[in-house]
Amino acid sequence: MLLNDDFLLTTDWARRLFHEHAEGMPIVDYHCHLVPAEICEDKGYENLAQVWLYDNGFGDHYKWRLLRANGTPESVIRGDDDYAKYLAFVDALQKAPGNPIYEWSHLELRRVFGIDLQVTRANAQKIWDRANALLATPEFHAKGLIRKFNVKCICTTDDPASDLTYHKRLAAEEEQNGFRVLPTFRPDGLMGIDAPGFAGYIAKLAEVTGAAVSDWKSLKAAAEARVDYFHEVGGRLADHGANTFYFTPASDDVVDGIVRRALSGESVTPEEVGEYQTALTLALMAAYERHNWVLQIHGNCFRNDSTLGFGQCGPDCGFDSVGDQPDFVFQLKQLFDAAQQAGALPRIILFSLNDTDWLAAASLCGSFQGGCKMRMQFGNAWWFNDTLSGMEKQITMFAEQGLLGNFTGMLTDSRSFLSYPRHEYFRRVLCRVLGQWVEEGKLPDDDEFLGAIVEDVCYNNAHSYFGFFDAE
Repeated sequence: MLLNDDFLLTTDWARRLFHEHAEGMPIVDYHCHLVPAEICEDKGYENLAQVWLYDNGFGDHYKWRLLRANGTPESVIRGDDDYAKYLAFVDALQKAPGNPIYEWSHLELRRVFGIDLQVTRANAQKIWDRANALLATPEFHAKGLIRKFNVKCICTTDDPASDLTYHKRLAAEEEQNGFRVLPTFRPDGLMGIDAPGFAGYIAKLAEVTGAAVSDWKSLKAAAEARVDYFHEVGGRLADHGANTFYFTPASDDVVDGIVRRALSGESVTPEEVGEYQTALTLALMAAYERHNWVLQIHGNCFRNDSTLGFGQCGPDCGFDSVGDQPDFVFQLKQLFDAAQQAGALPRIILFSLNDTDWLAAASLCGSFQGGCKMRMQFGNAWWFNDTLSGMEKQITMFAEQGLLGNFTGMLTDSRSFLSYPRHEYFRRVLCRVLGQWVEEGKLPDDDEFLGAIVEDVCYNNAHSYFGFFDAE
C-alpha cells in the first residue's frame, strides 16, 4: 500500500524506533525560505494549486522542474489558471515514480489534508475539492499549518538590510502562536561585489545602519552592525551561499581599493572578487564567533543555468543544478585554518550540493573540532540529494566520520508551508538505517540507547545546539 504506516521502515527495529521515538518529536526547522510577512499575516489560500505549486511569489521549483520535464508550457506553469496548473502537475506526478517529489506530494496530501487518494487524473477532482474545502478554514492558513506539525522554531533566510519588522511582531505574538520565528543572516547582497546593483545595495545598507559606507573599513563596520542587530532580534545563525568559493587572502589596503572602485561603479576582476569575499567572510566569521552563532555554508552549486529561463522567470525558479568546483573543500580548508588561527572560527554546518565532496567535507570537519560540542558539522543531504539514497548516504557518512548522536538532523529548505512532512521522511530514513544496523549486529538491540539517539537527532540536538531556547 502506498505510504502505509511503515513505509521505508524495513525492519522491526526501524518500525519500533520510528513509531515509539521519532514520530511524535517536535520540529526545529533551522533553515527555510518562508516569508516572515506571510507567517505574521497568517496567509490563506484559495485552492490547492496556490499552496502546493507556488508560494510567496517564488514558486515551488522542485515541482516546476517536473512540470517542465513533462512538457508543460511556461504559460501554464506561471499562468493564472490554477486548475490547469494543478492538472498539469497531476499528469507529471504520474510519470515520477522514484522521484522524492512523488512521495513528498502524497505525504503532504495525507498529513496536511488527510487525503489518502493516489494522485491520478481519475482522483484529481476529488483531491482538489476536498483540499480546497479545508483551505477555506483558518486552521489551514499559515499559522495553523505550522502548529499542525508541532513546529517549535522556524529560521527564515533574511537579507542583512532587512528591518526584521515581522520577526519583531512575531516575537511579541510567540506565546499566542505557539512557535517562534527567528531571522538568519544571509549576506548575498554584501558578497556580490561584482553584481550590477552592488553600489545601490551598499547605499541601502548604509541607510539602515545610519552610517556612511565609502570604503572597506566602513563597509565591514556596517556588516558587523547588522550582525549585532540580527542578534538583538533573536538571530543565531548565518547562511552563506558559497556557490563557488576561492580563498584569496589580501591586505586591508588591497581590499579597500577594490571596495572603493566597486562603490564608484567600476568593474572588478574575478581575482578581486575572491579577495573581497575572502576578507568579508573572515570578518563575518569573527562576528559570528563573538555572538556564538552557527554559520551554515551551502556550496558547490550552479545558479541560473538557463539564461533564457532566468530572464523569463528570475532566480529560484528551477534553473539551478549541482556544481562541479573540484577544489571546493580545499578552498574551505584554507578559510577554516585562517579563521582558527585568528581565533574567529564559529560553529559551522557545511553543505555541498555535489556529493563527490561529501567524504572530503565530513573529514575536514573532523580537523577543526574542539572548544565546544560539534564546532564543525557535516550538513544533511541537501536539495538534489534530498532523497532516500542521499539521506542514507549522508547519515552513514556522518556516522562513520563523526558522532551521529550529536547530529542536528533535518531542515526543510523550503518556500512552502506544506513541506514539514520532509522531517517525517528524514526520520523514517534515520530509523531505517539504525534498524538495519541492529539487524547486522552493528548496534545493540537496546531501546533506551537507540531511542535516545533518535530523539536527539530528530529534535533535542537542534533545540540545544543553536541557542534559540537559552532563555527558557
